[in-house]
Amino acid sequence: MTHRTTPHFDRAFLKLSPEIQNAFEKQVRLLAANIRHPSLRAKKYDETHDIWQARVTKNVRFYFSIVGDAYIILDIVKHKD
Repeated sequence: MTHRTTPHFDRAFLKLSPEIQNAFEKQVRLLAANIRHPSLRAKKYDETHDIWQARVTKNVRFYFSIVGDAYIILDIVKHKD
């Protein structure tokens, strides 16, 4: 599968450290190969809007939807805890 990003994601991504950006790039490659990869811990986040969540690091998650044969990366968020 392929992936595309939204302008909202792009703005949020640019605010992250280079280490987090590199970790995301690794995780999105794993997502493209296998949504069930253990390090992603991908799960349905919002059933109503068909939004999924996956892990970048212990404190960073990204959100995406699946449209056809593409993952649409919607947002990336650093958790406070």
